[in-house]
Amino acid sequence: MENTQASLLTSRLQTLASNSEGRIALYQEADHTAGRCVRLVWQDAALTDSVLAAIGGNCVSVCTLERQNALFGLEIIGDDTDKLTAVFADMQGVESFVLPQALARLNVPGLLVMDMDSTAIKIECIDELAAMAGVGEAVAEVTERAMQGELDFEQSLRQRVAKLAGADAGIIDDLCARLPLMEGLSEMLTELKSHGWRLAVASGGFTPFVGHLKQTLGLDAAFANELVIVDDKLAGEVTGTVVDANFKADVVSRLSAEYGIGDGQRLAIGDGANDIPMVQRADFGIAFHAKPKLAAAADAAIKALDLRVLPFLLRA
Repeated sequence: MENTQASLLTSRLQTLASNSEGRIALYQEADHTAGRCVRLVWQDAALTDSVLAAIGGNCVSVCTLERQNALFGLEIIGDDTDKLTAVFADMQGVESFVLPQALARLNVPGLLVMDMDSTAIKIECIDELAAMAGVGEAVAEVTERAMQGELDFEQSLRQRVAKLAGADAGIIDDLCARLPLMEGLSEMLTELKSHGWRLAVASGGFTPFVGHLKQTLGLDAAFANELVIVDDKLAGEVTGTVVDANFKADVVSRLSAEYGIGDGQRLAIGDGANDIPMVQRADFGIAFHAKPKLAAAADAAIKALDLRVLPFLLRA
């Protein structure tokens, strides 16, 4: 199916190139064989004029990126990558990325391991459970410090879960029934599935929620912590191996071996400091609306737009 945005953008690029007196050349995405590139992604069609005007002042090669969603995407190759990056760094509504030549291939099966809370879904489940149990403020403060990397994860997890002791276990089912998916999640997963990608969640949250996502989204695997429930009440404890930062990183290695994922095709995405080992274990790690420590450690950071951006970070 033709992507209307991509077609319109290509037409505009052709006009820009024809008027550039040879400064701008067009190419196909699959033809990029050497060097780093700058990729731009935006949603608002009204920004297209500003993007093209900024490109027009440079001597570059440009191609349209066509994906299965309604975002606009361009790849730019030029001699001065830093200069190109600076041009778009402050352009509101435009995500810009400096990417290596050796990107994972969208049309080759790969593995994506996702964090759950504030990445695959819009909320932090433990904060929501705490609010439903009447201890929301105390737990949210600890969650934020853990996300910033200020606290040991397992210690903070047990501290937060302890505050849920005595709460009715029915709040878990209530929250499962209304988990808010992150914008762009379904479109991103659909596109990756169409190319045979394996999809997993590795979460410091809890098994009922990752299990719900696995079933409703058709994921291949899901890992999280197990809450102890006694007489239909939360006991304020977790049981079994804690899914901490190192466990999440090991999921990348374990699943890539299990599914036979080739070199360069392992991706991970998250938002908090607890995701740093996971995104670093992957061949390409992505920070999503992330805390500063993770954003600094990741290979790319999606700062403003939604998860539909992720396929634009792969080579078609």
